[in-house]
Amino acid sequence: MQFLPLAALLAGLSFSALAQPTAPADTAQVPLAVRPAPRAPAAIGKPTKNITILPIPVLFYQAETGLGYGLGGLLSGRFGQDTTVRSSNARIQYWQTAKKQSLIQLVHTIYTPGEKFYLNGEISGYDQLLYYYGKGNNSSTSDQSNVAYKLFIVNQRVQKAIAPKLFFGAQYRLTDMSQIQAEGAADNGNTNYFYRDPRLSDRERMGTTVSGLGPVITLDTRDVALAAFHGDLLDASVMFNGKGLGSDYKFIRYQIDARHYQPIFSDKTILAMQFLGQFHTGDVPFRELAGIGANLGGTLYNNANLLRGIYEQRYRDRQMMMFQAELRQHLFWRIDGAAFAGVGEVANGAKDFSLNQVRGAGGAGIRFNFIRRDRVNLRLDYAVGAGSQSGFLFAIGEAF
Repeated sequence: MQFLPLAALLAGLSFSALAQPTAPADTAQVPLAVRPAPRAPAAIGKPTKNITILPIPVLFYQAETGLGYGLGGLLSGRFGQDTTVRSSNARIQYWQTAKKQSLIQLVHTIYTPGEKFYLNGEISGYDQLLYYYGKGNNSSTSDQSNVAYKLFIVNQRVQKAIAPKLFFGAQYRLTDMSQIQAEGAADNGNTNYFYRDPRLSDRERMGTTVSGLGPVITLDTRDVALAAFHGDLLDASVMFNGKGLGSDYKFIRYQIDARHYQPIFSDKTILAMQFLGQFHTGDVPFRELAGIGANLGGTLYNNANLLRGIYEQRYRDRQMMMFQAELRQHLFWRIDGAAFAGVGEVANGAKDFSLNQVRGAGGAGIRFNFIRRDRVNLRLDYAVGAGSQSGFLFAIGEAF
């Protein structure tokens, strides 16, 4: 979502918010501002130190939808007393705007006792208004057009440990998009590009349901999922979408996500790297295309933000490859700094990738370590990216 001027509030040394970079515009931008509740996080369960709840009020302004407000929160902790089991977490947020846009979302990552099972999933309901630029790696900023729709997502994976840190199982994903409206002209004064895009079929301009199921295998040696100091994540999945599962479209999605984390000299300096590739065969509707510029959260890219600084799905197509890296440096007390950069590209076919078509993004930010035990960071980043206006991003947890 696109956020325009609003002052960021700092409450002592703890702050948080949720935002993403805006598309090009004539007006300046300041991020959504959010601050945590003033008192210390409450603890629940037995023993009380195992589970922590962090509530986060939400307040923002965006050009398309006006003033927005709501509430978010994070539940973080470990099931049982075994400290070799990694912490689980659940993130929830709800907001609505003056122009009736809204989001309610629950995302969870759970390691069961003994790490016998790994559960990761999402339930999201959007009433959304975003900019549409068309398909392809060379979409034009002047074609920027408003597109609104309702979107419901259910994504759940269940994986069983088949070896230490190695999980195998299945994943199901449902996306239902309805009530599509593309009103107003494009930025260049022409008809809304959603109706002019030559690569967009009439069928894609209608509501659609996509339902898919497939295998997934994950090697996860990260020490902490939300902010790893060391370890690796290698996640590979195949998703079969078809009429037998209630899908309006038949296509296959292949995805590989590889991440590496390592200290540089000590745990005060961490290098994090990620490669993600998503590839499709078959008939893929525009909402399901791979995209660079992904900051709304959710499980499609394993809870990662792809190329901060690029507007949400600014570039989208059937195939996508992306690489990003971040250097995280402890500064003092609970404060860390970070610098990040990345490159990515989308293409219609594998043969269409080209080094001279790569899109870049990067930036820097600060972190406040709100819950030391589980390394729950509240982050503030300033990012710039291809085809997008620079801006601030606030969120809970690292981008990847």
